[in-house]
Amino acid sequence: MRRGPSAVNALIAVDKPLGLSSHDVVNRVRRAVGERRVGHAGTLDPDASGVLVVGIGQATKLLGLLVLDRKGYRARIEFGSATDTDDAQGEVIERAEVAPELLDAEYAAGQVAHLVGETDQIPPAYSAISVSGKRAYALAREGKEVKLKSRRVTIHAARLVCVEGGRDGEPIVWTCDFDVSKGTYIRSIARDLGRSLGTCAHLCGLVRTSAGGIGLADCVGLDELTEKGAVLVSERGLDPVAALGLAARAVKVGEVADIACGRKIPMGIVTCGALSREPKPRESVALVWDHALVGIWERRGLELACSVNFPQAIEGVR
Repeated sequence: MRRGPSAVNALIAVDKPLGLSSHDVVNRVRRAVGERRVGHAGTLDPDASGVLVVGIGQATKLLGLLVLDRKGYRARIEFGSATDTDDAQGEVIERAEVAPELLDAEYAAGQVAHLVGETDQIPPAYSAISVSGKRAYALAREGKEVKLKSRRVTIHAARLVCVEGGRDGEPIVWTCDFDVSKGTYIRSIARDLGRSLGTCAHLCGLVRTSAGGIGLADCVGLDELTEKGAVLVSERGLDPVAALGLAARAVKVGEVADIACGRKIPMGIVTCGALSREPKPRESVALVWDHALVGIWERRGLELACSVNFPQAIEGVR
């Protein structure tokens, strides 16, 4: 593992497999590319799969800046039983009858559609939320009562995909697609949906389909990454400017030394998609040199001032 300058500085999206924690993925990426500085944005539980954004080298500094306020999920919700974790990994703590109309796809679609909007949601007791300096899941595992405050979340979209089960004693399961705000727990949606329908429910499957503008189509498989390493990162790495959602400002040859020293430069013209314009007052701007991100600067007056520079440029700007 490298301890000096990183040979790889990039963002990459991994399709996290079932059974691995997000930290397990980080360790696999470290070994695959030979770099110690690796981190992830937006934890996924071991029993969930899908989009996990990983930063390598200098790109670890971007993980807290990424525009991942909305996330997409495909969820499987099983009715008739509740668990202490609100998912299939927990112990069953309640069973209840399930009304036959829950098998009706039209009825189910209407109930799912009614979930759209802002709501107050209580997170699961088994969550990573800090309670008096300790993780809620740790307190729950110790058998202590965990009381978490409700939080305001937004369900931007909710759609029924299909209804399954209901025969020969099989549980009724709804598969649904959700587009939700950051911090929304799909486990809580499943739990609360069961209660609202006069029964109980838990989450029995989850795939994160998107994080911000990053989807499953942008992801690489972990086995392929293990095989190809840094070559695959170079080929399939994310565009850091697009991931940040920033306008880009091309660096001129004569500005390289000033930028390296953190000296202010003229605000210039930025591009945002197909549009070119002046940066707005106090707007953060991505500085791009040779298809790589070298800094994030801010307009102050008629100049750009350094917010953060990257001693090693982050590759992948398209």
